[in-house]
Amino acid sequence: MERKKIEIPTIIEEGSQAPFYASDGAAGADVRANIPQDVIIEPGSSALIPTGLRFSIPEGYEIQVRPRSGLALNNQITVLNTPGTIDSDYRGEVKVILMNHGKTSFAVTPGMRIAQIVVAPVFQAEFIQEEHLSATLRGEKGFGHTGK
Repeated sequence: MERKKIEIPTIIEEGSQAPFYASDGAAGADVRANIPQDVIIEPGSSALIPTGLRFSIPEGYEIQVRPRSGLALNNQITVLNTPGTIDSDYRGEVKVILMNHGKTSFAVTPGMRIAQIVVAPVFQAEFIQEEHLSATLRGEKGFGHTGK
């Protein structure tokens, strides 16, 4: 089965690289740090890392910025606002907020793969005020009430 593809016009600043899929079945395309020198993220701290990428995302889509599993497992580095959303009307540079949940300093190096991006369809809802909502078995039971 052939995957659906969508064209996304992209500006790639000097020193940056186009997003790329690491395997044929990958949902996320890796993006790299576009920095002139190492950025050190201390434990418990975050840093805004530029990618050198700008997109013209078609209306009805978003790009989600997500962590890379290897950075999370091996270094406790994640994307702070996971998933980050890039709206279709944003034209600025994509920057990634990396968070160090580890116990040691972490160096983001020039060209390092720092996150992955996923293109996803979106819908805008029309929120209609009601007096009552339809009943469900779960009802108003919140955090932790769906599992044992």
